[in-house]
Amino acid sequence: MGLWEMIVSILLGLVEGLTEFAPVSSTGHMIIVDELWLHSKELYSEPVANTFKVVIQLGSILAVVVIFRDKFTQMLHLTKGQREQQGRKLKLSQVIVGIIPASVLGFAFEDFIDTHLFSVQTVIFGLAAGAFLMIFADYFQKNKSFTTSSVDQISYKQAFGMGLFQCIGLWPGFSRSGSTISGGVLLGMSHRASSDFTFIMAVPIMLGASGLSLLKNWQYFTLDELPFVVVGFISAFFFALVSIRFFLKLINRIKLVPFAIYRILLAGLIYFLYF
Repeated sequence: MGLWEMIVSILLGLVEGLTEFAPVSSTGHMIIVDELWLHSKELYSEPVANTFKVVIQLGSILAVVVIFRDKFTQMLHLTKGQREQQGRKLKLSQVIVGIIPASVLGFAFEDFIDTHLFSVQTVIFGLAAGAFLMIFADYFQKNKSFTTSSVDQISYKQAFGMGLFQCIGLWPGFSRSGSTISGGVLLGMSHRASSDFTFIMAVPIMLGASGLSLLKNWQYFTLDELPFVVVGFISAFFFALVSIRFFLKLINRIKLVPFAIYRILLAGLIYFLYF
């Protein structure tokens, strides 16, 4: 791997890590940065370049597992008796309920999404439409109290509802986290509780998406592409570790509107530059 390939891999990992869990669309940002400036498809084949954008999300997922390791340990190991002693806790079954809608829809329309929705035009639309959803969510909850302040208080109905909103995030640019956090707020959850559940749901969803993409495009990869992927993975992990901690401290204070304004401005800028 040459110097420029390494720089492209690090930069795409940086974009992925910094934007994966902020409600601004990491896929949208990677498509925009790559299409307009980095041009990874000129370095590697299109299947390799597109799969790379999916696989380096595993670096961000590893960061989520590190940050929420206590929650995952709790869900996987606590028995019913232990939960009763320790009070109400998030259950693995609630996460499963939350990931079902997007898993089914994503599997059914994977080819359509890869073929028709990975473009700058669709990202611009997703950025703007998702921004208005976020503004609506904050406005809707402005003068109402949250019924769920912690992720441990989430109900199965809220988990499934957030799963339905997660389906919107399959459109590149809409942002999976932006859609689900907005959905959680509309369902009566605090911004922090919605964010926590969004990040936890991301682990099985993104593991599945990355696995399917790898299986589908495995034949296009050789040992020559391996360093490109590994560097991007490490870069995404490091920057996601930093950005997740920062975002979780920030979200209850600033809520969604500032991110929505950024998205609208970015969509306008990209439209101006690209068209």
